[in-house]
Amino acid sequence: MTQEPKTDYDSPWKQLLEDDFQQFMEFFFPEAAAEIDWDQPVIFLDKELQQVVRDADLGKRLADKLVQVSLKRGDEVWVLIHVEVQNQPESNFAERMFCYYYRIRDRYSRQVASFAVLGDEQASWRPQQYSDELFNCRLDFRFPIVKLLDYQNRWEELEASDNVFAIVVMAHLKTQQTRHNGRERQRWKFALIRGLYQRGFESQEVISLLHFIDWLMNLPEELNQQLWQQVSRLQEEQRMQYLTSFERRARQEGIEQGIEQGVRLGKVELVRQLLSERLGSLDAEMPSRLDQLSSSQLDALARQLFQFQSLDDLDGWLNRLDS
Repeated sequence: MTQEPKTDYDSPWKQLLEDDFQQFMEFFFPEAAAEIDWDQPVIFLDKELQQVVRDADLGKRLADKLVQVSLKRGDEVWVLIHVEVQNQPESNFAERMFCYYYRIRDRYSRQVASFAVLGDEQASWRPQQYSDELFNCRLDFRFPIVKLLDYQNRWEELEASDNVFAIVVMAHLKTQQTRHNGRERQRWKFALIRGLYQRGFESQEVISLLHFIDWLMNLPEELNQQLWQQVSRLQEEQRMQYLTSFERRARQEGIEQGIEQGVRLGKVELVRQLLSERLGSLDAEMPSRLDQLSSSQLDALARQLFQFQSLDDLDGWLNRLDS
């Protein structure tokens, strides 16, 4: 029995919600998705959500998103969709959903829809209503939920689906089920990766899902190395080059954890390669600037570099380091 490192459920969900929000809605909440005009822009209001709920007790959650969409029934009609992905049972969850709802509605004076995806392992926990009453004044707030645990009995449906969130649900469930069995997790992780090559997804969808699976279903280093060998053979057999993002993430984790010898010069070279993959060719002065960084500064840069969108972002980060 090989025990897994601690699993981070948060970040991969957040990224996929932004990358494939239409597929998210179509998979989990198809009736609502059918009323949305997907030809109009989908706008994520993360900063606005944080301002709205900054005084609330947010609790333990995976991801929350505030999304602006337009409806088919008119160009001037739009709603704010609040999406919450919850990992653990929480006694005041329904009340918190209501608090989000009324704060958002009050701030924007628009219609609001709230959706919750429950990723916990307690079958009986299904909060979908908050009620309160005083002196014949009654409040009754209801919201749609999806329980990921229910998909355990719908595995064939997941395997047959061409929606990316079918893979997300499969990876989520298998991560939970293999919490204390690294070799079983390795087997399922490879099976899910192999399935990506057989489903006909677009290349960017495959890369996003590879990133999601790799991050969520983390493995001890020994098993991770064995998995890489399997994936490399799979890539050769399928003649598909989807693994750049996947490999990049593995390198980042290697820097963050300080695995192997952790020698400073090795870190410089790895960071240089990662920056080149992320931002393209570096200017002539950049290698010497990287050589001047300490080991801890290289670690900090490795943690930050996947947030950079341009060489200007990198240059700004280094300038702040010098100031």
